[in-house]
Amino acid sequence: MNEHLIINIGRQLGSGGFDIARLLAAEFSARLLDKELLDLAAKESGFSQKLFKSSDEHRSFIHHFFPTRLFSSPCDSFYENKISPESLFKFQSEAIRKAAEEGACVIVGRCGDYILRDFPNVVNIFITADEAQRIARISKTKMCDSNTARRLIEKKEAERSRYYNYYTGKTWGEAKSYDICINSSILGIENTATFLADYIRMVTKQR
Repeated sequence: MNEHLIINIGRQLGSGGFDIARLLAAEFSARLLDKELLDLAAKESGFSQKLFKSSDEHRSFIHHFFPTRLFSSPCDSFYENKISPESLFKFQSEAIRKAAEEGACVIVGRCGDYILRDFPNVVNIFITADEAQRIARISKTKMCDSNTARRLIEKKEAERSRYYNYYTGKTWGEAKSYDICINSSILGIENTATFLADYIRMVTKQR
């Protein structure tokens, strides 16, 4: 297997996409990158991780100046500045590309399929699941009732969709945007990961 295998995972909230990504990372001895990308982007840009967290997979314009410490170094002074979501996306994109250049990785969300579209040996996957299972999973992890879980799913997915569509010019969750889309409810989390691992081996062998 090519040491620079890159797997991009798009996922619906509550689909088990992160768990599947974790299993695939272990299977291919690849680096798993999810929230860690925020730390990498902060490190590369010199800006505070809080800025990247504030715009993580949702595009919200910043209409005011930040009366806060923008740089992460303790020696930097406090000052005010205006940072656009586009600038944050650019820094995060650079961090993603750098990580992909360093070796095999599994990237969860954050337009990885678009950012790394020109890289070789890339497999783009979208994970979905039945609504009832997604609601049940979020209810359990967030310790909330089903109505609250449903609202959380709707809100987060609207944010992810706007973010992805804006920066990629494609449609989040649409089959033609990925190599394969799969419903994890059919096989379950572990079997879905096994199925995808076999698919990845076949695809990369053909390339």
